[in-house]
Amino acid sequence: MAEEKTPTRREAGTTPEVRQRSSRGEIDAFLEQTRALALEQPASAAGRGRLIFALDATMSRQPTWDRACAIQGDMFEVTAAIGGLDVQLVYFRGLGECRASKWAGDAGKLGALMSRIDCRGGHTQIRKVLRHAINETRTRKVQALVYVGDCMEEKADDLCALAGELGLLGVPAFLFQEGAEPAAEATFREIARLTGGAFCRFSTASAKELRELLSAVATYAAGGRAALEDLGKRGDTGARALIGQMRS
Repeated sequence: MAEEKTPTRREAGTTPEVRQRSSRGEIDAFLEQTRALALEQPASAAGRGRLIFALDATMSRQPTWDRACAIQGDMFEVTAAIGGLDVQLVYFRGLGECRASKWAGDAGKLGALMSRIDCRGGHTQIRKVLRHAINETRTRKVQALVYVGDCMEEKADDLCALAGELGLLGVPAFLFQEGAEPAAEATFREIARLTGGAFCRFSTASAKELRELLSAVATYAAGGRAALEDLGKRGDTGARALIGQMRS
């Protein structure tokens, strides 16, 4: 991965994985939580939104890794037509490895970066992801953080303290949980609450909903509510669902 940088240090622990299919009600709840965000946060002063897309690349994610790559590629393509979105990929895996790419606006380049990442055994490093998002937005405003993972092997209080800091900086975190591991779900929901973001659970059976929601979040990061409404007029179901939950 070209020109990567490593955020901070390693965390450890153990938590079993549980797989559970997402319900339509959970998707609706996610949309309800995010309904006001596009009203509150414009794109960056430079005219391009900035979104950090963080991934758990530990071995438990291997079965759905290719699908995650495809969904992310779709997200970038959706936003290309509305003036662009700068995205930074962050991933962790192995024994303390956590890397961040350069900011990029080209979907092809980002897809190529993703294709070179493989999953490796190790513990979660969500603390590094949150600290990195804080540092990035202090340098230049980040509109949103998206995190995709399945479990949590760190101290919840430590993660929530960082989430509160991220919330004070005005960066909503959108957390997508694969499966339903209880400790992870509780912590992810609290991180979402503290940052003003949202939580959604998904499985390979709900990949379509995940793609719709990620595209809607990315569109919001790139252009705010106006961009979402335009996308909805072109027939995008994810954008229409998000708009339908917004307050007038």
